Amino acid sequence: MPSTLSSSFLALAVITTGLYAGFMLTFLIAVMPGIAALPDERFTAAMRRFNEKVPGPAFLLLFLGVIALPAVVVFGGDGGTDRVLAVAALVCAVGGHLITIAGNIPLNKALAESEGGDDSAARAAFESPWNRLHRIRTVLSLAAFALLAVVGADF
Repeated sequence: MPSTLSSSFLALAVITTGLYAGFMLTFLIAVMPGIAALPDERFTAAMRRFNEKVPGPAFLLLFLGVIALPAVVVFGGDGGTDRVLAVAALVCAVGGHLITIAGNIPLNKALAESEGGDDSAARAAFESPWNRLHRIRTVLSLAAFALLAVVGADF
């Protein structure tokens, strides 16, 4: 029987990862399709504003929690199948974060630096690669959530 503390960390890991995955999915299925039809100058302006607002305190709490909480579950667990699933969830979360750090954030910075320039060229350099990377990190975050939910269902 798992301890109350490990159960609490698992519950927090599932909730945090689910919220993060939901945020990613919302961008994938609603926000990006919603702004895709905008003219270049409005699209780039909208993405620049999103990129300024997203890394706020609430997002950063989720962003860090998606790694820290599953790590506590993995390293504080008692082994077995649940631990293997938790490790897989952590690997998915870390993979998604690496994509964000190495891919999406540099694209966001390049878009910010292009402000006042050619919005058509900025959008062409940004939109397709950003969406491709975002699809991958969304799938990874959803996989991390599903894996942790399965671990949590065993309680």
